[in-house]
Amino acid sequence: MARYWLMKSEPSDVSIDDLAGLPNQSIDWYGVRNYQARNFMRDQMKVGDGVLFYHSNCEVPGIVGICEVSTPAYPDKFQFVPGHKYFDAKSTPENPRWVNVDVKLVRKTRVLSLKEMREIPELANMRTLQKGNRLSITPVDPKEWAFITRLLGA
Repeated sequence: MARYWLMKSEPSDVSIDDLAGLPNQSIDWYGVRNYQARNFMRDQMKVGDGVLFYHSNCEVPGIVGICEVSTPAYPDKFQFVPGHKYFDAKSTPENPRWVNVDVKLVRKTRVLSLKEMREIPELANMRTLQKGNRLSITPVDPKEWAFITRLLGA
């Protein structure tokens, strides 16, 4: 059974337009350095799971596209690159600490802004909207997924 996720990216790092311009419209979701978010990718994400691509830390944060998980989790290559901002000296190829999955664009959508999401009663319990939530990856309930994708015409 497919699961659904909301995955945040700062558009200054990778935007939905960047993803749309990449070969195969696919990217490795690198740089996650939170254990709970890592565990979602490593232990729960499966190929074919749905993803809401969310722009964060920008003028109008919100959902900007629909994607899908296109690979199982594998080691994040940047943890092994000395000097890279995602380097982790405690991680080794034999015992990697960080993983990523590849995410493939299904389609861009209009922006469903954080402000708009907060005003929709059907999304009141959405994990990413809960006070204090700072995770870059959160599960999305199937009912929330169905509502959002209908709202966005996806």
